[in-house]
Amino acid sequence: MSMVMKTPYYQLPVRKQNPQWEAWELGRVNTIFFMLTRACQLRCKYCYIHEKNIPQHMDFDIVKRSVDYIIKDRDFFSMPSGIFYLFGGEVFLNIDLLDQVSGYITRRLEEEHHPWAKSFKLKISTNGLLYSSEKAQHYIKKYHQNLMISITIDGTKVKHDSQRIYADGKGSYEDTVKQIPLWLSQFPHANTKITVGRGDIPHIMESVLHIWSLGIRDVNIILAYENYWEEGDDVLLEEQLIKLADYIISHDLYKDHFCLFYNPMMGTPLTPDAKGCGTGRRMIAIDHKGGFYPCLRFLPSSMESKKPPREIGNCYDGIDKNKLRPFQALTLINYSPSQCCECDIATGCLSCLGQNYDEADTETMLQRLVFRCKMHKAHVRANEYYWKQLSRHLGKE
Repeated sequence: MSMVMKTPYYQLPVRKQNPQWEAWELGRVNTIFFMLTRACQLRCKYCYIHEKNIPQHMDFDIVKRSVDYIIKDRDFFSMPSGIFYLFGGEVFLNIDLLDQVSGYITRRLEEEHHPWAKSFKLKISTNGLLYSSEKAQHYIKKYHQNLMISITIDGTKVKHDSQRIYADGKGSYEDTVKQIPLWLSQFPHANTKITVGRGDIPHIMESVLHIWSLGIRDVNIILAYENYWEEGDDVLLEEQLIKLADYIISHDLYKDHFCLFYNPMMGTPLTPDAKGCGTGRRMIAIDHKGGFYPCLRFLPSSMESKKPPREIGNCYDGIDKNKLRPFQALTLINYSPSQCCECDIATGCLSCLGQNYDEADTETMLQRLVFRCKMHKAHVRANEYYWKQLSRHLGKE
């Protein structure tokens, strides 16, 4: 039976456009990931970057060559806006390189009168531990106009400290949460991301509410991609999301708070032209050697298996268009099995091309993983419940 939602969503409260994104075209962007360092103070249990905290940093010459190529190639990098995602590891551990990279990007776009010169962002995800340091604050003030910074806080102290730990096993919650007031004073509309692993399901509701209580109103919360969900996890997930939905509606939090789990665009059949994420079409990732990859999940440091990485070029020779073609031709339909193509609620069921490739028994990206099927269906049922209850609450049914 189809669970497609019939409520006219255009009549309901939806996520407001973040002022950080004003004056440029949300969604019509190229994203370039620069893996500046693998160094990190933490050993987060769900992190997909392997061999962390090794002395491996991107050479500045690699950055310059890559930026110069990106500026020149208006065929691939054709969107009206650009995001330069500077990540690690923990990028504030190498603040001097971060400053160099940010300055070079800004300067070269201006020198070349590039369309992105007035329409780009420097995006950073950080564990926040060095956020208030003198060097980090100097950097933030210097590039604030073009900065988007997200500090990862994983929910309540119990949930955060169960996943985001130091090398000695100590939790990092207290060291992270004390940075939040300064961060929000500088980026009042910033968001954070919560990753939900198997043991975290009972903490979903309390973690979202806790994040909101800290003043962070935009919570990007997702289920971990890894294949470890067990029988009954879908029931627990649905219970948590329904309880959270009831709380949000009864306390009128839907007016100015956002949680990614409730999305009016999910739970419909796949369309023939649905593309999924922008892997190999609107984004690339660059490693410390200057190799170009379709996204960060294809980087050698992200691969679990011993399969060869899917490099699509490098900063010396540019993008190999022949290696790019398979990604540009992909749609959700042509790499999904029949059970997904025929599913009435397939939209919003997350699928990662990099993980598909990593876990497939051949060197293909077309073997879509389906272990999240029950979790997705539970998610859709809870999402449908939320929008129906909100419709009734607003008298719009």
